[in-house]
Amino acid sequence: MPELPEVETVRKGLNQLTLNQEITGGDVLLNRTIAYPFSVSEFVDGINQNTIATWHRRGKYLLAELSSPSSTSWLGVHLRMTGQLLWLHRDEPLHKHTRVRLFFGDRQELRFVDQRTFGKIWWVPPSVAVESIMTGLAKLAADPFSPEFTVEYLASKLKNRRRPIKTALLDQSVVAGLGNIYADEALFKSGILPETLCIDLQLKQIERLRTAIIQVLETSIQAGGTTFSNFLSVKGVNGNYGAVAWVYNRAGEPCRVCGKQIQRIKLAGRSSHFCLQCQTLGGVGS
Repeated sequence: MPELPEVETVRKGLNQLTLNQEITGGDVLLNRTIAYPFSVSEFVDGINQNTIATWHRRGKYLLAELSSPSSTSWLGVHLRMTGQLLWLHRDEPLHKHTRVRLFFGDRQELRFVDQRTFGKIWWVPPSVAVESIMTGLAKLAADPFSPEFTVEYLASKLKNRRRPIKTALLDQSVVAGLGNIYADEALFKSGILPETLCIDLQLKQIERLRTAIIQVLETSIQAGGTTFSNFLSVKGVNGNYGAVAWVYNRAGEPCRVCGKQIQRIKLAGRSSHFCLQCQTLGGVGS
């Protein structure tokens, strides 16, 4: 599933390619991709002749501010497991998993391709609160790059929780945008084993964890995200973070710091990768 760096990579690409461009129409090939409104024709009519003012990211959600001469509305996208937003010429052959097409000038289009069909798109009409339609937004915790994401904030979210820290980090009400890849990476850099209970963490460990979360996310954004299966940028380019990952997807390989074999376990149904030596001794610093 695309996580914060992948969604941020897409957001940056969209802001480079689609700003101030008018949507001239659309085509919905899979009706259930449209989460709101419930009428596909209402969705297409709603976005038509609107100009994209800017793209925002909230957690793993993408939000486009749409402007028309008389009002402002919103276009929301959640890529979920396999969603891709691709900027293509209209003449490019349609991928068999294309679900939604948004048309622009010069025969350009933005295609939503989604193999597993879990991705969703919303159009939020003018004068309607975005959170009332895209209800998942209201449940999001602070973004790791926001001023609110302080050591004190993270400590308050983890306080007294008798659950493994890895499981807690996947909870979007604890940290917005973090997922399996970067939770593993941040725990490695902060020297914390994934099975460590939140209640047992010391403040210094939480300080290291907060720093590590921000560092691994920044590094991945610079690398264009991670591609292990489906992720592509808006221009169709793979992410390169996987080539420098500390532990994720490296079970059985030597640790880049100590040389010990990277371990893999299942935790709450998700794979967790870690180095038993580095994450027992306290982390690898920056």
